[in-house]
Amino acid sequence: MYAFFERLVNPFPPEHPTQPPSTLLAFLRHYTRGCEVYLLLLSATAALTAVLEVVLAGYLGELVDWFTLYTPETLLQETAGKLWIMGAVLLVALPITVYLHAVLVHQALLGNYPMAIRWQAHRYLLGQSYSFYQNEFAGRVATKVMQTALAVRETVMKLLDVSVYIMVYFTSVVVLMATLDLRLALPFLLWFVAYVGVLKYFLPKLEKISSAQADARSEMTGRIVDTYTNISTVKLFSHSQRESDYAQSAMDVFLKTVYPQMRLATSLSVSVWVLNIMLIFAAATLSIYLWIEGQVSAGAIAVAISLVLRMHGMSQWVMWEVSGLFENIGTARDGMNTLSLNREVRDKDGAKSLKVTKGAIDFAGVSFHYGKGQGVIDNLNLSIRPGEKIGFVGRSGAGKSTLINLLLRFYDTEEGAITIDQQNVRDISQESLRAQIGVVTQDTSLLHRSVRDNLIYGRPDADEDTMKEAARLAQAEGFIAELSDLSGRTGYDAHVGERGVKLSGGQRQRIAIARVLLKDAPILILDEATSALDSEVEAAIQENLYSLMQGKTVIAIAHRLSTIAALDRLIVLDQGRIIEQGKHAELIEQGGLYAQLWARQSGGFLGD
Repeated sequence: MYAFFERLVNPFPPEHPTQPPSTLLAFLRHYTRGCEVYLLLLSATAALTAVLEVVLAGYLGELVDWFTLYTPETLLQETAGKLWIMGAVLLVALPITVYLHAVLVHQALLGNYPMAIRWQAHRYLLGQSYSFYQNEFAGRVATKVMQTALAVRETVMKLLDVSVYIMVYFTSVVVLMATLDLRLALPFLLWFVAYVGVLKYFLPKLEKISSAQADARSEMTGRIVDTYTNISTVKLFSHSQRESDYAQSAMDVFLKTVYPQMRLATSLSVSVWVLNIMLIFAAATLSIYLWIEGQVSAGAIAVAISLVLRMHGMSQWVMWEVSGLFENIGTARDGMNTLSLNREVRDKDGAKSLKVTKGAIDFAGVSFHYGKGQGVIDNLNLSIRPGEKIGFVGRSGAGKSTLINLLLRFYDTEEGAITIDQQNVRDISQESLRAQIGVVTQDTSLLHRSVRDNLIYGRPDADEDTMKEAARLAQAEGFIAELSDLSGRTGYDAHVGERGVKLSGGQRQRIAIARVLLKDAPILILDEATSALDSEVEAAIQENLYSLMQGKTVIAIAHRLSTIAALDRLIVLDQGRIIEQGKHAELIEQGGLYAQLWARQSGGFLGD
């Protein structure tokens, strides 16, 4: 039976995630798709439970009156039918309703609902623009996903479960008291008005504080994760105290949201207690007065007192539930500001897959300034022939990496177009574009998974022998065989740590090269691909890289000019413009910037 309810809500909806709305109600509805029916059933069972509880309180009053009206001998004869109904409500109707409500909450919704939100949010964020992640802490984004999923669940479920229960229960109480004596309903109505007034005063303040607190919590988590991610840098520069202070400043900001929140919570709690005491006093006094006057029965007093005590306990629960609701609304609103951001780079509707037939690449009138209006790349024109091997040369900031990022469509050009085999990269899907390009970067980042998982990331369907051959060609098989981790895994099964921290820079670079060897894409980009390798290993790999380049269009970037001097053509960039191009010998003869850079190299590296 439990398994049936656990399967009602799909925690991994297959629909492609779309951009979440940027208004709260629409945002909540966006992440509630697929759960609507079960949330409405949840509300219905909550309402029915509230009615049945009040009905039982009414029966209690009747029971007290029967003790005064009937003798032990006549009680069952006169009230047997109502007693059976009372028993059926207590032993059958109420347990079934409570059971249905519980399995809807715990089996159908409590786990599946937030997981579906995380799943959709994560998939949407995977398609976010590259610049989005450059401007955010990874830990902060992850915290937003986790916090927002729970906040949306709590907000929607409290609105449709707790709020419905409260409204139906209180309405049923007022109706029941009014049927006994209209005046008995008056204390409850006055209490309700005052109670709503107190909540209306305090809860918006709590929501505002909670929104600021959620953002402060994400910032605090992001800073801590940032420190852990770069722990080697922290230790190398002996900055443990600096990082402690960095985290403490965020923790201090977080605490500054906690203190006013707790002050509001204390004031709210005391205010509700005062209202409850006044309700108990008013209801008890009025009930006793009306009984003395002979206008209500003892059963009515029993009902009034039992309900007022129930309301006293419930009001504390309601206060924290509604308080939690407003806190979660604040958290959901804060998460919405991150999760609903527009993707700066997005596929067109119906974008087709890239088909690389030759590998010709054209930059036509390309300009890009990172939104600054000028600089970086200005009206650049460049045609790369199919199978041509070119090298980008220039000082730091000349625009080399920016051109690569534009080709990979991490950014969209501000003017002009980039085409591959006459297909504009803006018209094809980003996934298919990057699937046809193999990239080895200077800053190699590995996944915190096994060596095998990192290698076959280039080709998930590669068999064991093919994977090991790629590792051999990248001169990686020797050190891989000696790897082990704390879980006892060795060799290709050993985990490499976050971003590959357990490996040296050269080892990470060799795994990255093996990964691209496996991918075997028709277009190859080498961005300082061998910069982390010693000369002996580089020489051994270079021959295999040249073999890999055969039949491919290659773009290489290197500050060590000797590694690209033998390429078909060298493109010299300066301030986003092509100022020279040609073979190595031709550029040396011209005596321009390339010749100056070559002359100024020391130890094979480019000078400033």
